[in-house]
Amino acid sequence: MAMDTDAIPNLLGDLRDQAPEELQEYFIHFEDYWERKLWHELTDKLIEYFKQPESAKQRIPLFETFIKSFANKINQLKLVELGLAAAPQYKNEKERLNFVEDLAKRVNKPASQDAYVYATVASASIQLRARDYDGARKKLDECEQILEGFDSVETAVHASFYEASAEYCKAKREFAAYYKNALLYLACIDVAELDLRDRQSRAYDLSIAALVSDSIYNFGELLLHPILDTLANGPHAWLRDLLFAFNRGDLGAYDLLVGNISKVPLLQEHQKFLYQKISLSALTETVFRRPPHDRAMTFQTIANETGVLPKDIEHLIMKALSLGLLRGTIDQVAEIARINWVQPKVLDMKQIESMRTRLREWDASVNQLGNWIEGVGKDVWAA
Repeated sequence: MAMDTDAIPNLLGDLRDQAPEELQEYFIHFEDYWERKLWHELTDKLIEYFKQPESAKQRIPLFETFIKSFANKINQLKLVELGLAAAPQYKNEKERLNFVEDLAKRVNKPASQDAYVYATVASASIQLRARDYDGARKKLDECEQILEGFDSVETAVHASFYEASAEYCKAKREFAAYYKNALLYLACIDVAELDLRDRQSRAYDLSIAALVSDSIYNFGELLLHPILDTLANGPHAWLRDLLFAFNRGDLGAYDLLVGNISKVPLLQEHQKFLYQKISLSALTETVFRRPPHDRAMTFQTIANETGVLPKDIEHLIMKALSLGLLRGTIDQVAEIARINWVQPKVLDMKQIESMRTRLREWDASVNQLGNWIEGVGKDVWAA
């Protein structure tokens, strides 16, 4: 319960005396803004104070007594921000969860649903750490439904939702959903503000999810994301190299890197699938390198160009067609695949050079056709 307003100056005086000397001036501002009812300035000053590591011990007393006395007068999203900064001071997980759930109830009003989502996601994160996955999932589903009804919302709210959703998916081994939510989280924040270890950890988890997911065959977003570079020149540099090998369908590079797979139990568990996945990538890369008019290939040609065993080619093409990586037909009797479309993907420099060569060839063929038409149609043009 909030204190009587007459007692607040005494409370602030006591807390000021207990605070480190370099932070005591904050309390003078608190009392000044509170007396003048400058709620916006007071809120911002409190947020600034709560960001000071030395303020940790005083956050809960300030929130439970001082802040709650004017909680309805300030921005509710900032109220939740203050509450979430105070919550970690409860060392007991159950007490912390109760505190955050009470905070969510306090802001659960039609005009402050963004604050409600922010607090509810925080309580779901606490449940995830306690392995209450069903309880966390229920809250995340509720928050997702509310977020879908917003025209716009603070980036921090979306970031918290995507981060918690990614953690849930990671715990439940839902790799594609983790990949999606983790990338959305990174899109909502300034990645440079994460410490190096956190960036490396997220890059590692994203890489593993991309590789073992049975529905992710295009790593473009991750390959272009600066967070992946945190793995370079480190103990997991091979993982980054493996992703690029998958992207270009390089079975030779895969064979060189495959020895590292045993370092990661999850990759080792999916090793047979990983070989199939890079074989599919080799197939799509083989098709991509060919001009559109030259995409009728024998099974033997595909085997020669991809390095996949001839007996596995038909099944590989059927798999690629079923996954939507390719479009076309198979002549099983003649053992010929006729491909008319290949799924777009991010290109490395070698692939870009290949496309440049094809464009030059196309340009030359167009000029040749133009010259031929001009030659055989002279009389027509003259008439």
